[in-house]
Amino acid sequence: MSFEEEWASVRTTSTANVSMRLNQVAPDSGGGGGGSADLSVDQDKLGEIGSAAYALHGRLVKDGNHARTSTTEAATGLSTNGFRTGSAMSTVQETWGSQLNTLADACANISNHLDYSAASHAKEEEDIRASLAASKINEYLK
Repeated sequence: MSFEEEWASVRTTSTANVSMRLNQVAPDSGGGGGGSADLSVDQDKLGEIGSAAYALHGRLVKDGNHARTSTTEAATGLSTNGFRTGSAMSTVQETWGSQLNTLADACANISNHLDYSAASHAKEEEDIRASLAASKINEYLK
């Protein structure tokens, strides 16, 4: 599978069940807070996106520089023989490296932030469960 096909597949999968509401309350809630406007986090979706970002990061690091050596050698050879194309090729190689690093860093940040978000959400859920359990115990002690 080519990179473009894999990227399109990951992008389609990750956006298939995404919806967004801006500056409004869910239509069925009536605006009174009694509806279903609860915050929910789907750990599986976060995991899928985080895994895809991690896998993409690994592929970028591994495959993104496979032509670095040959491009550098070609640029040096062209420059040595007086061709202006050599310096242009060096500039392209430097720009590619910079953009590749930026993209790889962004993928790493996405993966790390999703891991942190999932862990943080799980801890908050556990704290809420513990708090609710304690409040139920307190009811029986009264």
